[in-house]
This record gives sequence, C-alpha cells and structure tokens, in this order.
Amino acid sequence: MNSMGQPIRRGVGGFADGVKYFFQGLGWVARNPGQWLFGLIPALIALALYIVALVLLGTYAGELAAWATPFADGWSAGVRDTLRILLGLVVFALGLVLAVITFTAATLVIGDPFYEKLSERVEEGMGGVRKGADMPIWRSIIRSLRDSLITLVYVLIFTVPLFVLGFVPVVGQTVVPVLGAAVSGFFLTVELTTLAMERRGLARKERFAILRADKSPALGFGVLVFLIFLIPFGAVVAMPAAVAGATIMVRVRLAPQQPVDGPARL
Repeated sequence: MNSMGQPIRRGVGGFADGVKYFFQGLGWVARNPGQWLFGLIPALIALALYIVALVLLGTYAGELAAWATPFADGWSAGVRDTLRILLGLVVFALGLVLAVITFTAATLVIGDPFYEKLSERVEEGMGGVRKGADMPIWRSIIRSLRDSLITLVYVLIFTVPLFVLGFVPVVGQTVVPVLGAAVSGFFLTVELTTLAMERRGLARKERFAILRADKSPALGFGVLVFLIFLIPFGAVVAMPAAVAGATIMVRVRLAPQQPVDGPARL
C-alpha cells in the first residue's frame, strides 16, 4: 500500500506494457489537440534556452579546451591544436548528452503548472482521482527543481562513466549505447511520472522504490521516449504525449481498483 492507501502493482508488467502506455498517451493528445498545443508551450521555451546554451558552448568550446590544457602551451602547434580540437569536440558532445538528459527535467520545471493541468485532465477523463494536499505554485516549482537536481545527480553517476566508456573500441559502440538508453530511459520515466505520483501523496523515495520494483514497464516507457527525444525536435513534439502516457501508466499500475481497458476508455 502507498501513503494514500492505494494498492501498488509491482513486478507484473513487461517492457511492451511501458511502450503501450506511451502510445495510449499519444492517442490521448491526438484526440485532444488543444491539450497538445497547450503542452508545447513550456517545451518550446526550454528548447529556445537549450539552443542558446548549446550555441554558446559550441562558440567557446575551443577556449574551454585551451583553459583546461595549459600544459600544452609549449607543445608544437600541430599537436597542441589537435589535442584542443579533440577536447573541444568532447566537451560539446558531453554538452549534447547532458542536454538530452536534462531537457525533460528542465521542461517539467518550466511547465509545472501546464503539465500538472494536462495530467489532471488525463485522469479526469479516466474517472478522476483522489488528490493530496494542494500547495502554492511557487512551492511546487521549488520542490520540482529540488527533485530534478537530485535525479540529475543520480543520472550523472551512471552517465559520465558510460560516456567515457563510449570511447572504448567495440564496447563503446555496442554495449554502452544500450546501457545508456536503459539508464536515460529509466530516469526519464522517473521524471515524467512525478506529477501523477505526487498527486497520490508519494514522496521522491517512494517513487524511486516503486519504479525500481517495476523496472520492465518503466524501461519500456522510458527507452521509447528517450529514442524519440533523440530525434531533432522530437522532445518538443512528444512531451505532451509523454506526460499523458506517464499519467496513464501511473494510474493503471497504482490504482488497479479503477481499471482502464485501453485508449477507448480515456
């Protein structure tokens, strides 16, 4: 039982179930195009901020590489410049990886009121849900930012070593991408299910515990979303569907006493 007295279904779903929840969310926004447009606003704001940040990173990557390698000042020009160009490319690549990883968290922080309302409307169409205590918007945003930063720390613990291993021949081109997608996908699910889980009074540690105990659907949902987010502008277009799908997944898996047969019931 969770803190709201609801039964929790653990370990009874498969990878394909998680994929199914995303497509149910996609179906929901397709039937509610106004909500899709509503959900695009914070994603577009976050995209603009990330584009500016990446342009600045690309512009100053060379200066950062030079600052990080003062020991190379006395080297021959060809060797020094090659080292710094390669390091600048690595810095920019790491920036791109972090952008993909953090985009969802940043968008959810920026769009907390938008996505909270979208998530509520998904549940209203499924029969409503008992809510926890309301909190002011400013406190909700601070809480969301704090939880996202904590999640980011966990992501970096896994992602930075995987990024380094990505340069290892063979392993870096086979095993590492699969592990990276799984790690990034899981934490995307953590972020996207936050709104619906908090509505049920679940704190951060409880949310992590539930998803760890039900890894297959969490990975199925998150890996698919991660792959879509890798497509240019995919994160912007798919964000409302991802929030809707995560809400459906939480409701189905945390509230089986309110069964949902499929998209037709949404």
